[in-house]
Amino acid sequence: MTVGIFPASGGLGGSTSNHLSKLLPAKDIVLINRHPEKTPSHLTEGGIRVRRASYESSAAELEEAFAGIDVLFLISYPSHVHEYRVKVQLPAIDAARRAGVKHIFYSSLGFGGDLQDRSLAVVMQAHLDTEKYLAKLASEDAAFTYTSIREGLYSESTPIYTAFFDPRDRAAAVDEILIPHDGSGPGISWVKRDELGEASARLIAGYVRDREGFPYVNKKVLLTGNREWSLAETVKVLGEIAGKPNLKIRQISVDEYVKLPQVQAVFGSEEKARTWATAWEAVRAGETAVVTPELEKILGRKAEEFDVTARKYWA
Repeated sequence: MTVGIFPASGGLGGSTSNHLSKLLPAKDIVLINRHPEKTPSHLTEGGIRVRRASYESSAAELEEAFAGIDVLFLISYPSHVHEYRVKVQLPAIDAARRAGVKHIFYSSLGFGGDLQDRSLAVVMQAHLDTEKYLAKLASEDAAFTYTSIREGLYSESTPIYTAFFDPRDRAAAVDEILIPHDGSGPGISWVKRDELGEASARLIAGYVRDREGFPYVNKKVLLTGNREWSLAETVKVLGEIAGKPNLKIRQISVDEYVKLPQVQAVFGSEEKARTWATAWEAVRAGETAVVTPELEKILGRKAEEFDVTARKYWA
């Protein structure tokens, strides 16, 4: 059974590729990305095949890239823009099916509470649409199945939830984190990105080895850290790393947030920043506070705590 990862670059794609290379024979793995020549040599020298394609490729190019692949890990397009994500992801699924892919693992996101089909966060909407599309296809064709992996919020992704505070940047000597949230719970069950990559690889390998006994066929699975951290607790950890133990959150309005210079620099427009700000509404509603045992079961060990990951990452 041949497994493909698309796109096999970036944080989650690279991590999953590395871990999967230790779990399945190299001849059974195909990595697909925009720049296959940048694939790490320790993967290609081991016999893993690489192919060129991206979400912007034509339908024919995608179909060619997916040819001969039985199981595809489809990693979501890296944007929170709802309409564009759907526009590129659903055709990629169609191309995979035309190419003969029989099972798709989809990298969804850890909003939506305990596997609910709704969310207040704009960033989650394309994931929900994609999950519904996969479920529809599976209901219409018994030969096609899927698994949606709701990847918890990365421990390494705190900047986007803390107005782009960087603990390594001592020049940015702020005393307050200005966001449209007061920092109180419910919070976020942060999870290390590489542990999500490892768990995703283990899920894929588990399906390949025992398709009949795989527990997540046509289902969603939520992978989280082993405890919830409020945003205030999160900022306290980041402040300690930055040498600012008194760092605090000050709640501001969304109108104020979208005008912050560092926010404008990242999002490029107030409109995009405003749609991102819906993530705090979802956090406030408890969507990201759910803790499940699935990651620990899949890894066979406890997940690394957020503060441990943060200190390593921001060192």
